[in-house]
Amino acid sequence: MSDTQAGKDGSVLGPMVDTVPDIELEAEAPAAPQVAPVKSAFRSRMRTAAKLVLGLIVLPYALIFVYLVPFTHPVSTLMLGDLALFKGYDRRWVSFDDISPVLVQSVMMSEDGQFCAHSGVDWTQMRGVVDDALKGVPTRGASTISMQTAKNLFLWNGRSFLRKALEIPLAMASDLVWSKRRMMEIYLNIAEWGPGIYGIEAAARHHFKVPASKLSRRQAALLAVSLPNPYTRIASKPGRGLRQLASVIERRAAGSGDYIKCLYD
Repeated sequence: MSDTQAGKDGSVLGPMVDTVPDIELEAEAPAAPQVAPVKSAFRSRMRTAAKLVLGLIVLPYALIFVYLVPFTHPVSTLMLGDLALFKGYDRRWVSFDDISPVLVQSVMMSEDGQFCAHSGVDWTQMRGVVDDALKGVPTRGASTISMQTAKNLFLWNGRSFLRKALEIPLAMASDLVWSKRRMMEIYLNIAEWGPGIYGIEAAARHHFKVPASKLSRRQAALLAVSLPNPYTRIASKPGRGLRQLASVIERRAAGSGDYIKCLYD
């Protein structure tokens, strides 16, 4: 409908038309889906957990290089556990040169006769253990001194495939970075020789009232054979079986010769 529009003098100017502006209707875009707050928080926690796990895996390898420095005195996870439980412990660090050679010989002949020959893992012994496990035969130990050192420094006690899977590359990396003397020095200073007794100096004084440099061949053999379980194998109070085992190690240590050349060249 239109109306006429009159001018000031009464003349008709023309029809008056109601005009409606053209409005272009735009379809509303669908709102972008929003991530639920719960899912976002879960992903954030997962990322944090992944970073933490990665850090825990990388940290031991970084520490291997730190422990290459001679004046660093590493502590074991068992020692840290004792501190966390407010138990305390006795450990007196001594250099490799201040440890009686007969103790070094005895430990090698008792724990790892091929220490100078392998690169952290004795694969011949390891294959034997795997074969026995596949046959259902009770397995014997195949941990080298390098593997025991890696376990004591970075891992936990107890037998598990996970721990062994972590232990082997750590042992190989340690053996690659450290000299054999440094490996043995660290091992003998963190090994457990009784409740709260860590390292050969504390062990020698606790069991025999002498420093590690003054151990006799017999005392060294008794300490060496007590290593697998120092809670039941007490070097200063050996039973008949432990005395017999110590005698075997004494004889082996006396004939160790070329087996220990990598430590005294």
